[in-house]
Amino acid sequence: MTSSKTIDIKSFIDARPIAPYQWLLVALCFLVVAADGMDVAIMGFVAPSIIADWGISRPAFGLVMSAAPIGLVIGALAAGPASDKIGRKWVLITSVFLFGVFTIATAFTHSPTSMAILRLLTGIGLGAAMPNTTTLLSEYAPQRKRSLMITIMFTGFNLGSALIGFVAGWLIPVHGWRAVLLVGGALPLALIPLQIWLLPESARLLAVRGATSKRIGAVLGRVCGERFAGNEVFVSNEPPLPTRKPIGVLFSQGYGVMTAALWVTYFMGLLVIYLLTGWLPTLMKDAGLTVTAAANVTAMFQIGGTIGAICVGWMMDKVRPAPVISAAYLGGGLCVLGLGWIGAMSSSLTLLVFAAGFCMSGAQTGLNAFAPGRYPTVARATGVSWMLGVGRFGSIFGSAIGGALLGFGWQFGAILAMLAVPATLAAIAILLAQRVKTGDTAAQPTVAH
Repeated sequence: MTSSKTIDIKSFIDARPIAPYQWLLVALCFLVVAADGMDVAIMGFVAPSIIADWGISRPAFGLVMSAAPIGLVIGALAAGPASDKIGRKWVLITSVFLFGVFTIATAFTHSPTSMAILRLLTGIGLGAAMPNTTTLLSEYAPQRKRSLMITIMFTGFNLGSALIGFVAGWLIPVHGWRAVLLVGGALPLALIPLQIWLLPESARLLAVRGATSKRIGAVLGRVCGERFAGNEVFVSNEPPLPTRKPIGVLFSQGYGVMTAALWVTYFMGLLVIYLLTGWLPTLMKDAGLTVTAAANVTAMFQIGGTIGAICVGWMMDKVRPAPVISAAYLGGGLCVLGLGWIGAMSSSLTLLVFAAGFCMSGAQTGLNAFAPGRYPTVARATGVSWMLGVGRFGSIFGSAIGGALLGFGWQFGAILAMLAVPATLAAIAILLAQRVKTGDTAAQPTVAH
């Protein structure tokens, strides 16, 4: 009789060199995030053409612009529990299908109301995609490189957002705004055959849900490049939980304070980022810069954010991640405070905007890499997606409050100095989130039979 061999899935992944298939998974998730970034940003590039084509006012088109962010919240809140119940792979594929199909459908609309409905549905797919790519990749990335791999994946969002801008600039003069939406929807749909073929289900989720060792071995072996003998028993070390319901885990003892801290951190970070990126060009123009100069300076925030994300992710793998994220938020707060102090006409403006993007976007992306490890497998996607969903209210609030403060007569320096407050609150909250030993830091074995 052959004795069985017990394999802890996380320890097995952590102990091995990174296999080519794991880097392929990074690439697949990167492409999904890039497609997500394209479809999130797409309306900003086609809006002027639609407004001119339909002969409507900007306030009337505001309904369309606000629909997708609402859908993003709904999608994020719904996707996590569905992923923890059904599986990462098929929820992710469904989300990509939804935002691809509804973006194409948007190209055939002829009224703001119908377009708003379709953008709401598109947003649901967009909101569901991001937390599932994060969760799936985190469960196959070794601990020593997890933050770096996830932050590399998230740079796809900036790439996709920039790419659709170039596509719009090329297509609109020749084929009109509808062609941009057709391309924006077709590209994610083209990824679906690759996803069906190459995306694995989470081996750790399979173990928690009681899948057979044969099935787990096949999936894990494919990803890690290992041939199993067939006598293995796969174990997923999990913390003892008072409930198996994903949403209940988020608020159970040991997780409630951490969940609230993550929500506060993500909310405050997005508030700062969206107010800056949404209103900085207007603030600089009002302060005396030309439209071109304001746009070029604001672009430095995105460039800094892309570089910052990779650097923060790299540092998170070297030292304790929460202090790294906290320091980045504090750095972002100091940068926006400095921007308010020097004014829009300073020669240091571009450098400080770059530094603000480096710190704030780097910290925000690092938080996406930090959160999955704080939750057990049974609630990991729910924890990540609800953090993203609640945090989206920060983006909505940040976009709205910028206009309100301008309406009250606030100037460049005052608005930017005010942003140091939420950045500091984010820095404090993330330190609270690390104090409880949860997720991968407090585990008991769950065995696959």
